[in-house]
Amino acid sequence: MAKQLTANQILGEIGENAVRGRFLTIGFQFDGRSRLEAGIDGIAEIMDKGQPMARMIAVQVKSTDNGRYASETDQGFTYLLRRQDLEYWRGSNLPVIVVFYRRSDDSFYWKEVSRESEQVERRLQIDKVADVLDSSSVNRLAALTVPKAGFGYYVPALGGGEEALVNMLPIALPTELFIASTPYDGRRAAAILLDGDELARFDWIIRGGIFWSFHDPRTTCCRDIVDLDQVEAIDTADLAFHDDVDEQNKFIHLLRETLRHQTRQDLNWSKSKGILYFRALAADTVRNYAYEASKKKADTDVVNVAMSDKDETRVSFVRHHAFSPRFELMGDEWYLIITPTYHFTTNGFTPHPHPAGLLAGKKRLDKSAALRGQVIMWHRFLTEADRADERAAGGLFGTVVEAEPRLRFGELPSVQLETRVPEDGWGGSGKKKAEATQQSEGLFA
Repeated sequence: MAKQLTANQILGEIGENAVRGRFLTIGFQFDGRSRLEAGIDGIAEIMDKGQPMARMIAVQVKSTDNGRYASETDQGFTYLLRRQDLEYWRGSNLPVIVVFYRRSDDSFYWKEVSRESEQVERRLQIDKVADVLDSSSVNRLAALTVPKAGFGYYVPALGGGEEALVNMLPIALPTELFIASTPYDGRRAAAILLDGDELARFDWIIRGGIFWSFHDPRTTCCRDIVDLDQVEAIDTADLAFHDDVDEQNKFIHLLRETLRHQTRQDLNWSKSKGILYFRALAADTVRNYAYEASKKKADTDVVNVAMSDKDETRVSFVRHHAFSPRFELMGDEWYLIITPTYHFTTNGFTPHPHPAGLLAGKKRLDKSAALRGQVIMWHRFLTEADRADERAAGGLFGTVVEAEPRLRFGELPSVQLETRVPEDGWGGSGKKKAEATQQSEGLFA
């Protein structure tokens, strides 16, 4: 019996060729893979005015002849991803998008597949205006190829120049570090402080029977957990710039505990997620934070209450601004790496049972202005005490007596880019674009 190609095989080949032509039309390269592909039909390479940029996007093509998509309306449609495809794409070192091609109306739409969580949303929501694959999506596609992790990241661009902020703050360390012998381990020491009459503090670490802290334990409640006659002040640099990796890890732990102590009035710590997030002041209540933005005063809701779509009297979830702190030694300077994120609760206090889907959905909406704004907001928050000291220094006596040593943070580093991303390239259209614009104005107006 003669071999015969199925209609689906032919349609699939037509779809891949059509998608290849569409990528070439918008100025990108597209190379199809072999017939052995298991979920990636081709690789698109970003180009700027004909110049290949070695930034790649993995593309899966979904073709249909003239059928309607699931839940299709004039505004959009949905597509349910297969679990095996998600498992395959999660291991990709490239951003992954799905391109939807319909032969009858020659339409092309695209959507990124999030790989941030094992509980990522399987159902893609496609907007027929915002997610059209044409020249208007060039900058959004290019932005997918920028890694938002590592020592610091910035948002690159196509066309024109701009200044970009790097999400890393230089740290000015206290000059002295106090050490003392202690008969307790960390758990027992914490229990003693919690049972004491004074307010417990935990900006210290205990390793191998030695207490380490930037504050003098003889002047605080920590006097109860150390051998007072063994307290000694040493140069911070002796530990901060030690060649041994274990000693550096010990110092990183101390930095993290010190940062938690400094921000304890406003921020909670999630040990399981390794993030600091704004504390709610009351159940189901919005919390606003005002600060000095790039040009003038700004404010943002750092604790936001979302109501249910079905019942406007019921709270669906509460979203808290958060960041993952990471400390890195580069050369002869320590930095705090700020990775903005969110924490979700049911009422401001109780952890939400399904935060992964909420986080993935929110991060899909966060574009350049939102990320930049969050980094600026966290910088202003972390340096608020320093600015208060500077204002007080100009007072009656012109000097400031610091109550206790603390970590101080410098200005955000910046880099000058040869090209820039137009902000409208990051936002959606319609309601989503208006919301993104309002958020941007709130942060930078």
